[in-house]
Amino acid sequence: MHTEPHNQPENMQTGTVPPNMNHGGHELFDVHEVLSATIGALNQMLILRPHVKDQELLDILDRQYRFTLDEYNITVEAFKTGKDPSHPTGSYQMQQENDFIYGIKPSQPKKPMQPNEEITDEMISGFLLSGAKTGATGRAAAALETCNPVVRRVLADSIPNCIEMAYELSIYQNKHQYYQVPQLGAQDMQNVLNSYATSQGQPGMPPPTNLQ
Repeated sequence: MHTEPHNQPENMQTGTVPPNMNHGGHELFDVHEVLSATIGALNQMLILRPHVKDQELLDILDRQYRFTLDEYNITVEAFKTGKDPSHPTGSYQMQQENDFIYGIKPSQPKKPMQPNEEITDEMISGFLLSGAKTGATGRAAAALETCNPVVRRVLADSIPNCIEMAYELSIYQNKHQYYQVPQLGAQDMQNVLNSYATSQGQPGMPPPTNLQ
């Protein structure tokens, strides 16, 4: 996580705004939604954990729970104080290989579970995947309109972690054929890949710059 400089924002009616009050109204509600959704995701993990049968999925759930809980805590710290949290946002590292199996095999149609139906690993991994995707989109939306620079950076730094968790879960589901991935035919794929070309820009405009 990058450290943001602490400025002295002003309120037109009340004057200097202290760090713990350095939040816009839109920001308060957006971050409230992010934190509430994170609590829901953490609670869901605890509820689902006893039903997990596959050790690999259990390892994923436990690693993602620990990481998400820590990220939740530092987001709350930054939100309540307006200052840097006790430690920077970490970087989640998945342990799955990143190779997808392409193609679709016939399978039973998906449908909502019935009363007394067993909770399966397919369902659990699907719940976890939905939680990670919700976390990514919620944080991205909140960060776009967050006034406090520290909270904005904490939210922004956490988005890649949600993406990594969702990717890990989608690969797990794909490996077990819970999540099948079709491909276009080779010619159609090549046509799409060749439908774009790079550009050097226009005269009078600055050329592309490598920012790395």
